[in-house]
Amino acid sequence: MVVPAFSHQRETTNFILKKKRVLITSDPGTGKTRAVLDAFVKLLEKDPTERMLVIAPLSILQASWEEDILKFTPDLTYSIAYSKNREEAFETDNHITITNHDAVKWLQKNPEYAESFSVLCIDEFTAFKHRTSQRSKAIGKLTGRGLFNRRIAMSGTPNSNTIRDIWHPTKLVDDGERLGTAFYPFQQQVCIPNILVLSNRTVTEWTDKDNAEEMVAVQLQDITIRHRLEDCIDMPEQSVTMRKVELPKRIMHQYETLARDSVLYTGTTTINAINAGVKVKKLLQLCTGAIYKEDGTSEGIHTERYDLVMELVKQRKHSLVAFNWKHERNHLIQLAEKEGIAYSVIDGDTPEEKRKTVVDNLQLGELQVVFCHPQSAGHGLTMTKATSIIWCSPTYNAEHYLQFNRRIYRAGQTKRTEVIQIAASETWETEVYTKLQSKMVKMEELLTILKITTEAKHGKNERFIR
Repeated sequence: MVVPAFSHQRETTNFILKKKRVLITSDPGTGKTRAVLDAFVKLLEKDPTERMLVIAPLSILQASWEEDILKFTPDLTYSIAYSKNREEAFETDNHITITNHDAVKWLQKNPEYAESFSVLCIDEFTAFKHRTSQRSKAIGKLTGRGLFNRRIAMSGTPNSNTIRDIWHPTKLVDDGERLGTAFYPFQQQVCIPNILVLSNRTVTEWTDKDNAEEMVAVQLQDITIRHRLEDCIDMPEQSVTMRKVELPKRIMHQYETLARDSVLYTGTTTINAINAGVKVKKLLQLCTGAIYKEDGTSEGIHTERYDLVMELVKQRKHSLVAFNWKHERNHLIQLAEKEGIAYSVIDGDTPEEKRKTVVDNLQLGELQVVFCHPQSAGHGLTMTKATSIIWCSPTYNAEHYLQFNRRIYRAGQTKRTEVIQIAASETWETEVYTKLQSKMVKMEELLTILKITTEAKHGKNERFIR
């Protein structure tokens, strides 16, 4: 027997049925996939020829979409298109074809495979926020051909870095009707230019205007629906704490040398930081115990912080640990094996079919910890058996940070959860966590305004310049 949808999911389903262009900005964990599937079932009842193309992150094609179809809409037929079976999967007459974001490049070259779909659903639309990327250009050409009568785009983190992130995904949905068909006029309306001179080079840095979120939200209110997780479900508390570690004196001296001189001799190789961005990246690497050379290999320096991570893991029944660098993963694996801790890994090297197995094993209680790269495990996965997220090192990407934390803080979680941030004292690591919070505040401002404006049912407003 299929479990009834929550009221907020039914509201989202009805919104999709009323609108042919939809942005769903509800929080991760609110069950957006279920709402879309239920809407598609109702569309099929009216027109059995409807077909839906789902474009989603590779990591959740099975773990989220296939699982939800089998659980909530088992009468729907579907195929999952990977690179190895793409033509075969698209040649079926199934109700739904599910494929990954980068498949749009293949579809753009073979548009006949997309012509039979009436509904397009883009899961995690931030994958297409960079208008000049190959995948963004490819999907733009597909939607520009007038394909897909209905278009749905979903993300709980629509502007994790800047309000400009939302322009291209919106254009894919509404063909530029609300935010304009040209990016630069939009940028000029929502941002302020700052002229910087760097190394005899003039650079323009664009900063969001104070009211940028409100300007955009008003334009998008008629096609946007949003639900906060806490408004939908009685969620247990989630705490966030920081655990600071002290760098060994020798490493702190190297850190200060690199910060001051932009050059560091490690004893076997010389590391050069050619600009401020590279310097910060190298400093963050140094904090985590290794520093990467130009050829991609790492120079091992220290491993102290991993003892703290594993001590935290041992004190908890089930945890997720986020890592950003391969040397972090390798140290964690070595310690887990030494301690006899049941673990698994989800990162870019994990085959798609194994990711679902890892999630299932965790949910069954068979794993004490899963070591994850947040980009590979940050979307769609339900890992609520774990109650702790441990950040081995910080990420600058607010979307990765928030989405990964929501793997345990989502529907199905019945226990109090915690997020532990590990940072080296008096280093850039603490600053990164502070900047993350600032980005998340700006994103929450947009999401809050979107919720208010959609509920207030504003009338039509002047559109952005096309």
